[in-house]
Amino acid sequence: MTISTDLLDLKNLAPRASVDVETNSRHYKIECLGGNAIRISGHPEYCPEPVAARLHGSVDRQGSLEIGVISRGKRLVFLLDEPRRPITTSKVLRVYVRQPEGNQAASSPSIH
Repeated sequence: MTISTDLLDLKNLAPRASVDVETNSRHYKIECLGGNAIRISGHPEYCPEPVAARLHGSVDRQGSLEIGVISRGKRLVFLLDEPRRPITTSKVLRVYVRQPEGNQAASSPSIH
């Protein structure tokens, strides 16, 4: 089952959960690997194919960072493993979460 959400705390997702993030300019596909470890694709230069990365969080217009979350209306920040570099997206418009089969964490209060 796929769920649309405004705020997603990655640490509450099961490994193998997938997240689709639509921003103003791109569509990112994220596979959760556990904790803040992810595999991400969707940027033609930095991650055209899935690459290892770490979710850093979401940043607002004032520069305040919410660590470990993806938040609609803010910019997503992730850190590529190779080469080690931070990437900040355009504003997140939509977030869709799909939990692995048999996992009930999708009803967790951390998914709003």
